[in-house]
Amino acid sequence: MRKCPHCKEEVKGRSDKKFCSTYCKSSYHYHDTINNESNLFRVIDKQLRLNRRLLKNYNKSGKSTVRKDTLLKEGFNPKHFTHYWKNQKGNVYLFCYEFGFFEKYENGKLKYVLVQWQNYMK
Repeated sequence: MRKCPHCKEEVKGRSDKKFCSTYCKSSYHYHDTINNESNLFRVIDKQLRLNRRLLKNYNKSGKSTVRKDTLLKEGFNPKHFTHYWKNQKGNVYLFCYEFGFFEKYENGKLKYVLVQWQNYMK
Protein backbone atom coordinates (compact mmCIF):
# COMPACT_ATOMS: atom_id res chain seq x y z
CA MET A 1 0.00 0.00 0.00
CA ARG A 2 1.47 3.36 -1.10
CA LYS A 3 1.08 6.52 0.98
CA CYS A 4 0.88 10.11 -0.25
CA PRO A 5 4.05 11.96 0.89
CA HIS A 6 2.00 15.06 1.71
CA CYS A 7 -1.14 13.91 3.52
CA LYS A 8 -0.19 10.26 4.25
CA GLU A 9 -3.46 8.99 2.71
CA GLU A 10 -3.58 5.85 0.60
CA VAL A 11 -2.73 6.44 -3.08
CA LYS A 12 -5.13 4.76 -5.51
CA GLY A 13 -4.63 4.39 -9.24
CA ARG A 14 -1.61 3.78 -11.43
CA SER A 15 1.35 1.91 -9.96
CA ASP A 16 3.71 4.87 -10.52
CA LYS A 17 1.36 7.45 -8.99
CA LYS A 18 2.98 9.20 -5.98
CA PHE A 19 0.30 11.62 -4.75
CA CYS A 20 -3.37 11.09 -3.98
CA SER A 21 -4.45 14.34 -5.70
CA THR A 22 -3.15 17.25 -7.72
CA TYR A 23 -3.68 19.45 -4.65
CA CYS A 24 -1.33 17.27 -2.56
CA LYS A 25 1.24 17.20 -5.36
CA SER A 26 1.19 20.98 -5.75
CA SER A 27 1.21 21.65 -2.01
CA TYR A 28 4.05 19.17 -1.39
CA HIS A 29 6.30 20.77 -4.02
CA TYR A 30 5.40 24.30 -2.89
CA HIS A 31 6.34 23.58 0.73
CA ASP A 32 9.48 21.73 -0.35
CA THR A 33 10.57 24.77 -2.39
CA ILE A 34 9.77 27.22 0.44
CA ASN A 35 11.76 25.20 2.97
CA ASN A 36 14.81 25.01 0.69
CA GLU A 37 16.44 28.37 1.54
CA SER A 38 19.73 27.48 -0.15
CA ASN A 39 18.32 28.34 -3.57
CA LEU A 40 20.45 31.31 -4.67
CA PHE A 41 17.84 32.63 -7.10
CA ARG A 42 15.20 32.79 -4.36
CA VAL A 43 17.53 34.59 -1.96
CA ILE A 44 18.49 37.21 -4.54
CA ASP A 45 14.90 37.67 -5.71
CA LYS A 46 13.76 38.15 -2.11
CA GLN A 47 16.42 40.84 -1.58
CA LEU A 48 15.51 42.60 -4.84
CA ARG A 49 11.84 42.70 -3.85
CA LEU A 50 12.76 44.08 -0.40
CA ASN A 51 15.00 46.73 -1.98
CA ARG A 52 12.23 47.74 -4.40
CA ARG A 53 9.64 47.96 -1.63
CA LEU A 54 11.91 50.16 0.52
CA LEU A 55 12.80 52.45 -2.38
CA LYS A 56 9.12 52.80 -3.27
CA ASN A 57 8.10 53.54 0.34
CA TYR A 58 10.73 56.26 0.80
CA ASN A 59 10.18 57.82 -2.64
CA LYS A 60 6.60 59.12 -2.63
CA SER A 61 7.21 62.17 -4.86
CA GLY A 62 9.24 60.67 -7.72
CA LYS A 63 12.53 62.07 -6.42
CA SER A 64 13.63 62.28 -2.81
CA THR A 65 16.65 62.00 -0.52
CA VAL A 66 17.05 59.66 2.44
CA ARG A 67 19.96 58.81 4.73
CA LYS A 68 21.83 55.69 3.71
CA ASP A 69 21.85 54.22 7.22
CA THR A 70 18.03 54.54 7.42
CA LEU A 71 17.60 52.19 4.47
CA LEU A 72 20.37 49.85 5.60
CA LYS A 73 18.74 49.42 9.02
CA GLU A 74 15.57 48.20 7.31
CA GLY A 75 17.45 45.52 5.35
CA PHE A 76 18.31 47.38 2.14
CA ASN A 77 21.31 45.90 0.31
CA PRO A 78 22.81 48.20 -2.38
CA LYS A 79 24.75 45.30 -3.92
CA HIS A 80 21.54 43.84 -5.33
CA PHE A 81 20.06 45.78 -8.26
CA THR A 82 18.52 44.96 -11.64
CA HIS A 83 20.12 47.58 -13.91
CA TYR A 84 21.78 51.00 -13.93
CA TRP A 85 21.53 54.33 -15.71
CA LYS A 86 24.23 56.97 -16.13
CA ASN A 87 23.15 60.62 -16.44
CA GLN A 88 24.93 63.37 -18.38
CA LYS A 89 26.89 64.43 -15.28
CA GLY A 90 28.32 60.92 -14.99
CA ASN A 91 26.32 59.88 -11.93
CA VAL A 92 25.37 56.21 -11.98
CA TYR A 93 21.92 55.37 -10.63
CA LEU A 94 21.35 51.76 -9.62
CA PHE A 95 17.80 50.47 -10.08
CA CYS A 96 15.67 47.79 -8.48
CA TYR A 97 13.11 47.43 -11.23
CA GLU A 98 11.60 50.93 -11.69
CA PHE A 99 13.02 52.54 -8.52
CA GLY A 100 16.60 53.77 -8.46
CA PHE A 101 19.12 55.25 -6.07
CA PHE A 102 22.36 57.19 -6.24
CA GLU A 103 24.74 57.54 -3.29
CA LYS A 104 25.97 61.03 -2.48
CA TYR A 105 27.70 62.78 0.39
CA GLU A 106 25.69 65.73 1.68
CA ASN A 107 26.16 67.81 4.86
CA GLY A 108 28.57 65.28 6.32
CA LYS A 109 26.18 62.36 5.84
CA LEU A 110 25.95 59.61 3.26
CA LYS A 111 22.58 59.80 1.55
CA TYR A 112 20.71 58.17 -1.29
CA VAL A 113 18.96 60.20 -3.93
CA LEU A 114 15.90 58.14 -4.85
CA VAL A 115 14.32 58.37 -8.29
CA GLN A 116 11.68 56.62 -10.32
CA TRP A 117 12.39 55.41 -13.87
CA GLN A 118 11.39 57.94 -16.53
CA ASN A 119 10.97 57.58 -20.30
CA TYR A 120 13.98 59.79 -21.06
CA MET A 121 16.27 57.34 -19.25
CA LYS A 122 16.14 54.81 -22.12
